[in-house]
Amino acid sequence: MKEILAIVRMNRTGATKKALVESGVAGFTAVKVLGRGKLVTDQEIISKRKAQLMSMSFDDVTESGATEKLVTGFLDDTRLFPRRLFLILVHDEDVPRVIEAIMQANRTDCKVGDGKIFVLPMVDAVRVRTGEAGEAAIW
Repeated sequence: MKEILAIVRMNRTGATKKALVESGVAGFTAVKVLGRGKLVTDQEIISKRKAQLMSMSFDDVTESGATEKLVTGFLDDTRLFPRRLFLILVHDEDVPRVIEAIMQANRTDCKVGDGKIFVLPMVDAVRVRTGEAGEAAIW
């Protein structure tokens, strides 16, 4: 057994759930988390992303200075990003298929921030209701 931890964009939660179900995953847990990855230093990518975020954010209520401060904070490493963490238990042979499904559901053309996937060994699992252990507990 393996445990897959997938950190994805909040707006890709629905697509990720659908991809996991379609790939045959028996079940999974998803939680809201905050974090950040490697700081992007390419000014071209940063300026394009800032322009995109700024164009999406203005309304009649939000002050432009407050919006710009928030967007800049996301891009310059001073704020954490809201993300969704999926925890998935799978058979060893299913790992490549599930990883591919997660990647397909979360790949964007933003060139930054599409997420991370970690694969860990799972020693054991126990179903509380029946006491079944090992693979029988998750399938």
